[in-house]
Amino acid sequence: MYDSALKPDQLYQKAQIEDLPFTTTDDFKDVPPSASVIGQPRAEQALHFGVGIDRDGYNIFALGEQGTGKYTFISDFLETRAKQEKVPEDICYVSNFDQQHMPRLLTLKAGQGKSLAEDMKRLVEDVRNAMRAALENEEYQNRAQSFAQELEEKQRKAFEELRKKARERGLVAIPTPSGLAFTPKKEDSDQGLSSEEYEKLSDEEKERIEKNAQEMQKEAQRVAQNIPQWQREVREKQKAFNREVTEYTIDPLINEIKEKYADYEAVTDYLQKVRDDLIENVRNLFPEQQQQMQQQGSPGQGGMGMGQGSENPAERRYHVNVLVDHSESQGAPVVYEENPTYQNLFGRVEHLAQMGTLVTDFMMIRPGAMHRANGGYLILDALKVVREPFAWEGLKRTLRSGRLKIESIGQMYSLISTVSLEPEALPIRVKVVLTGIPLLYYLLRHYDSDFGELFKVSADFAQQMDRGKENQQEFVRLMAGVARKEQLLPFKRDAVGRVIERGSRLVGDARKMSIHMESMTNLLREADYWARQNGRSAVESEHVQKAVDSWIYRSDRLRERMQEQIERDIVLIETEGSKIGQVNGLSVLSLGEFMFGRPSRITARIRLGKGEVVDIEREVAMGGPIHSKGVLILSGFLGGRYALDAPLSLSASLVFEQSYGGVEGDSASSAELYALLSAIADVPVRQSLAITGSVNQHGQVQPIGGVNEKIEGFFDTCKAKGLSKDQGVLIPKANTQHLMLRQDVIEAVESGDFIIHAVETIDQGLEILTGLTAGEPDESGAYPEETFNGKVQLRLKEFADKRRRFAAEGAGSREDDAIAGRH
Repeated sequence: MYDSALKPDQLYQKAQIEDLPFTTTDDFKDVPPSASVIGQPRAEQALHFGVGIDRDGYNIFALGEQGTGKYTFISDFLETRAKQEKVPEDICYVSNFDQQHMPRLLTLKAGQGKSLAEDMKRLVEDVRNAMRAALENEEYQNRAQSFAQELEEKQRKAFEELRKKARERGLVAIPTPSGLAFTPKKEDSDQGLSSEEYEKLSDEEKERIEKNAQEMQKEAQRVAQNIPQWQREVREKQKAFNREVTEYTIDPLINEIKEKYADYEAVTDYLQKVRDDLIENVRNLFPEQQQQMQQQGSPGQGGMGMGQGSENPAERRYHVNVLVDHSESQGAPVVYEENPTYQNLFGRVEHLAQMGTLVTDFMMIRPGAMHRANGGYLILDALKVVREPFAWEGLKRTLRSGRLKIESIGQMYSLISTVSLEPEALPIRVKVVLTGIPLLYYLLRHYDSDFGELFKVSADFAQQMDRGKENQQEFVRLMAGVARKEQLLPFKRDAVGRVIERGSRLVGDARKMSIHMESMTNLLREADYWARQNGRSAVESEHVQKAVDSWIYRSDRLRERMQEQIERDIVLIETEGSKIGQVNGLSVLSLGEFMFGRPSRITARIRLGKGEVVDIEREVAMGGPIHSKGVLILSGFLGGRYALDAPLSLSASLVFEQSYGGVEGDSASSAELYALLSAIADVPVRQSLAITGSVNQHGQVQPIGGVNEKIEGFFDTCKAKGLSKDQGVLIPKANTQHLMLRQDVIEAVESGDFIIHAVETIDQGLEILTGLTAGEPDESGAYPEETFNGKVQLRLKEFADKRRRFAAEGAGSREDDAIAGRH
């Protein structure tokens, strides 16, 4: 009979690190604390390529499961490369004096933006001080006063001329609130006549005086009409003089800054606009301008004031908003945006509430992550980006156009009609690296037509690597780096080996090891905790095992409850004796990161029929498509082996007993086939053995997942009910390379209390389960009757004979009925 029992040394593969020259991880002094990821050659090559190729659309999507160390590896890689690249330009916004709602963009070499901002603040202060000095200059004061005196002189001469003409006509000009009034004067003086004296005059005299007064009034009106013209002329002279003084004062200051930034055409053009605006509006820099003007000049015009006090808001129009300052940067920027909302990515314009309204200006423009990353690298979590409204479309639009435009969502979609700022767009040059799970990558690749054009490089991060000698050595070095970075106790050789072995168990493969950095780092931290709790100076294997056991204990409440139901016979599982058409199947359940196995009773019933195998789980919509496929394969196996010369004449039903949830996967298909064949052959199978493995139509047993958890699940059940040295598990032989079992299971196998059989075919499993020889067919395809296959074949032949008899009897009955009908 086939020797299928596995030896204890086949159940667990210890780490091979005896040749490594170290006692504890502290011996690896050359490993930097930044060492964070190993075993990712494919992802590393993709990053080198994606970062190195300077072409549109070659942005990077780093795909890998959460916890594989994608972000740490990418950020370390980019930081190292970015240090060798040039520092990008500063980004500034300044006032657009022609169109205030469209601020101008200025880009300058690193540090120059901050310098320009300081120079402009200094310029405003220098202009104010220089103008103050100019206004306090005696020459300016005299010249400004002369304009007022010129106007007064013109007015005085005009009024004197009016008085002279009035005297010639015997009148006196008398000022009144409404202007000049003319009255007759006395002959011997310039005094006017009293009312009594005027009444004594003759009518002819009164008429003459009235006529002369009217003519003088008209003359006075003509003089009054000339006064606004004289005032305008004086104002123009005053304005021209003020402009001359302002130009003379400001030009040297502006030219000094122009020389400093002569290499920047946009800056010199901006400074020229500043100069022109200052000349026109320099008075706004002085809060007390109007008062000073009234004190120094004529009504409506005069000299410029010298206001003191707090900063005038008018100064802001000459300030520089340094959006991104690289004065202290070293190399290209590497930016990670934790919360990639639309505004956090592309910037925003803030508003300030004043007097019940919202106001803003170019100084309230705020940068986004794209601004900060311009000239460098931007790392984003892809899932967060696609979740944020408008962020994903905004990112694609910016990468396609190569221009970064700051605009509110309300403006973009015409949700608001208020006037806001429209800053000049920034030409963008940034390499975007998205991180996400593989499913998200493939969904975007399939459903978003723009995605493939914009993210042409995929960096695929693995969760496991081969457990070769070199890889294990690299892993030890990685552990040393993590321990130093996390300030953990040193790990002894046996502790390092146990960590590697735990990594193999996590990936379910003795030939592989986990490089899921989050899980492995957590294990190191927890082992360090238990070592410190025990007062040890280094971590040993017992502390690593304690960390594993503690994590399992924290996670396995539901597993414990399910095990209790089996122990109390609430869920019926037999571990002794033999039954016809009944086997113990094995399944695995996953609760987050915790996986565990549990046995399930599978039963089969047969009857005469048309060769149908009914999957009860599928009939009630509790079975998944893969499980249903596995059941249909059973029909193919039965037909191919036993029904070459006659049709299958039975109907069978299969079910997972006491299954109240869905059933998916084909790992129980071999167990279902054993139950079905047992029912057909009417031969009992051992209940002390549980079965896992899928099967194909040729009867080959195929590997499945979760083999360690399944074995341990049935072992726990047997141990609770009492080990009898007859219990064990049938697994596919191909799964032997995946075994990394618990120590108590290995000890039970070593002592003969538990057996693990590895089988390649259904026939091998049948011999172990029934104790009968499976049998080989002869040239005609017949099996010996005393073999298991012979019993199945004989039973199926009996079913076929019965079906033929029923068919013949039915045909004869129909013929008799037809004859009777004709008579």
